[in-house]
Amino acid sequence: MGKTITTYLIDGNPKGSQSIFISNKICTALVIPRANLALINKRDELKSPAFYILLGEDNEAEQKAYLGETENFVERIKNHDYKKTFWQRAIVFISKDGAMTKADVQYLEFLAIKTAKETGQFNLEENKQNPKEPNLPEHQKDTMSEFFEDVRILTSFTGCSIFDLIEVKNQHIFYCNRRKIEAQGIYTENGFTVLKGSKLAIDVVNSFDWKEKRAREIVLSTEQSERFYILKQDKTFNSPSTAASFCTGANENGWTAWKDDKKNTLDSVYRNQLNETIR
Repeated sequence: MGKTITTYLIDGNPKGSQSIFISNKICTALVIPRANLALINKRDELKSPAFYILLGEDNEAEQKAYLGETENFVERIKNHDYKKTFWQRAIVFISKDGAMTKADVQYLEFLAIKTAKETGQFNLEENKQNPKEPNLPEHQKDTMSEFFEDVRILTSFTGCSIFDLIEVKNQHIFYCNRRKIEAQGIYTENGFTVLKGSKLAIDVVNSFDWKEKRAREIVLSTEQSERFYILKQDKTFNSPSTAASFCTGANENGWTAWKDDKKNTLDSVYRNQLNETIR
């Protein structure tokens, strides 16, 4: 089923502050670049209970996030502006009707951290503790779970994949066995996802372009066996070539390196799909 999402450019700048919401839903997301933080003093709705995400990068250019909840975002973000240096953008989720409580946003934080750890797409070291599930009535948990589904949609809509769970069932699986590795993956609108359990090359070839970055990502996302690095969680890359290169430790053309169980390359599979659609 389709959805209508409305984006309002608060300051008229496509890269500036935005208000985003789904038609007929109460969840509203405000995207606030750190450079535009003075905006908070002009938005009374940000003084209400909210769930929020701070987004940025660590010193090694890895995606990093902090997930939090507050009864008053205006006051809370002032503390984060002083104490947290990594973030460059905040996404704040509030209710249009202003009916959310402290317990509601605590439940959203609980769901968010759990989901973000399952996807494994972002460094969450700033969230030093796992929040316990708040004691909410059953009907309110259902309401907030539905609200969180809107949070996930709006977060993805802004280009942030922190909550994007990859559904492997019924997907076209591709394999990469170059350099004697055993990797599996799927190609979706999110990019190319190398699947948990894939066996990756331990060494890299001399001509490999991004040895240091691969080494950092290997430490964060794999464990070592005698012959391979084993991927501990699904890992999504922007392109099939980057995914294949990460797996093999060599510069690869992912469109030909990834093949399905019938030895069809990723390129031929998706070119055929396109031709069928055109017909």
